[in-house]
Amino acid sequence: MARRRSQSEHLDDHFRKWPFDPTGISVRLVLGADKRDVIQMRIDLGILQLETTGRPDGSWPNGFETYHDYLIHEALNAGDDFVLNEEQSAEADREFVQYYHRRVCWLALGNFSKAVEDADHTLGLMDFCRDRSADEQWTITHEQYRPFVLFHRTQAAAMAALERSGAEEAIQEISEGLEKMRSVFERYEALDQYEDDELVARLVETRETLRQKHDVGKTLQEQLAEAIASEQYEVAARIRDELNRRNPGRR
Repeated sequence: MARRRSQSEHLDDHFRKWPFDPTGISVRLVLGADKRDVIQMRIDLGILQLETTGRPDGSWPNGFETYHDYLIHEALNAGDDFVLNEEQSAEADREFVQYYHRRVCWLALGNFSKAVEDADHTLGLMDFCRDRSADEQWTITHEQYRPFVLFHRTQAAAMAALERSGAEEAIQEISEGLEKMRSVFERYEALDQYEDDELVARLVETRETLRQKHDVGKTLQEQLAEAIASEQYEVAARIRDELNRRNPGRR
């Protein structure tokens, strides 16, 4: 029989002061006992607390910052024969869930660059699991969420770009995200579903809303794509030069 804890260890006051709101995502950034920032997310059964750096639960799996890092280390040592076992698959699932929660928190808090970082981590882990799992059904179960992760990443990247550089770059981030989502549908022979997908429609709507609100015509990337499609290679070269001038670190 479990020992009854002291009355002072209950969480009633915390829950009463921060009631659960079923209509939205309740997230806050607070100071931990050692004055570090931590994220708290109110859910119907309690409060989740997540670290803002490293792995969300603050652990170092097998001495590595994330379980993904550990898996990469193991694969490098084992070579091409490395295949995820059942325990490793379960641990990868734990990390997927943790990063999902924090990604949602960052989006709610408006810290879009952090949301992009966590989405990229998840996508990298998804790539690893897809390539190193022998369980096809397990892989498919995870791959079905790839468009959703890309949707979050594209949203976050666009909002970060809007704050940093303006609407044209934000629109371009959405266009690039849509192309990545399209490639996923194509990879799994579901391209006929792409145009009608809800997430795709929401990104297109956001892009066109930004275009109208900020009076942005075709972006340089869109002009470049049209020039290449119409075989106007001299025009395409000039547009590339302008893109490189504007974004010297981006190729």
